[in-house]
Amino acid sequence: MTEVPPDLFAFLDYRAFLGAWFDARKSANPRFSHRLFARLAGQKSPSLLLQVISRKRNLSDAAALSFAHAMKLDADQTAFFCALVELDQAATDEARNDAWVRISAERRFRAARHIDGDAFVYLSRGYLPTIRELAALPAFRATPESVAAVLRPRISLDEATEALELLQRLGMLAPGPDGALRPAEVSVVTPREVGSLAVHNYHRDMAERSKAAIGEVAPADRHYLGLTVAIPPELMPVLKEHLNALQARMLDLCDSAPGLKRRVVQVNLHLFPLSEDV
Repeated sequence: MTEVPPDLFAFLDYRAFLGAWFDARKSANPRFSHRLFARLAGQKSPSLLLQVISRKRNLSDAAALSFAHAMKLDADQTAFFCALVELDQAATDEARNDAWVRISAERRFRAARHIDGDAFVYLSRGYLPTIRELAALPAFRATPESVAAVLRPRISLDEATEALELLQRLGMLAPGPDGALRPAEVSVVTPREVGSLAVHNYHRDMAERSKAAIGEVAPADRHYLGLTVAIPPELMPVLKEHLNALQARMLDLCDSAPGLKRRVVQVNLHLFPLSEDV
């Protein structure tokens, strides 16, 4: 039977790829085994492949290269596979973002999963949801020129053009009856492998914008509150519930407010520890 290997560039989870690759080899040659793979990869443990696929073990950089060699990946495929490993296993968001940059730059990945890439960008860049909200304002026409002129902090005309194109590709903006781009009702779902990373990027971006606004925005147009207080650890989930309820009430207040909506604002609700338990 002729072996049909899976397309590496259609995967974001390197463990899922390893499972699909092994299944394809096993289908083509029933005698192929985890032990044989370990021998091809120069690994001592005959169960290493199975343990990695089942998330019981991770791959070191050296083991990732040996796995790529055993699967006979070419140079580009090996670099992509190693980036997938780093995306899954990196200890910091910075390292995972670096891996994502290398993954999303691969032409064959973009061809296979371009919507996933667009969704990640949308959730990672704070100004993209802002542009979508601006497009909902009756008096605003979402053009690159108008977007670049009103966003704070400003973005370039090229960035505004790219942003509007991405929002339309995702179906989040579409021409309305008046020909202007208006928000469309669509959900953006990012792959599990990068979902949390995109959310982290969003909150870091908004935290930086909040910090910058202290010195750049007039006091009448901003409001900051801070509370430093000691609590019993078991109060944390209760405080989270209250913050979630506050967010829901504020959304309802904004949605039901009378009058013409003319600006987009950001409201951050932060709760985090300043000490270890004592």
